[in-house]
Amino acid sequence: MNEQYTVFLIGGGTGGDEQATFELRDVGARCGLTCKYRGKVIEAEEDDYFEALFRIRQQLEIDGLLPFCYGASGYVFPEGTVIEMSRGLIACKVKMGQPPQKTDLVNIFADGHDVAPTFPRMQQKCWDAWLASLPS
Repeated sequence: MNEQYTVFLIGGGTGGDEQATFELRDVGARCGLTCKYRGKVIEAEEDDYFEALFRIRQQLEIDGLLPFCYGASGYVFPEGTVIEMSRGLIACKVKMGQPPQKTDLVNIFADGHDVAPTFPRMQQKCWDAWLASLPS
């Protein structure tokens, strides 16, 4: 797989429109992701692309930057079978107290009116809160 996505970056104190290019590549059974922005390059290799994006976002946070895409949105998370089938390119928009629906599936590099970018640690807190909100 050799795909490329261009994603807007917000924050970072520049006040302008910044973009990053994300290049996906298969590394055997692993998923490689390269992010290029501001003349910098960040690379990650993980079991799926969602996790690779998460690792790259941790580095982008150092510059105060958030990708404006579903993969960085507070209430978008990977879901078992969807993650396996898409290698982490598709995730689920979730609502408190409700399991994800097929209509809630999104490409992690896409954007939309309901994207709410957060830093990785906050997304993890949202995930934990969502899990706790599900009926037993």
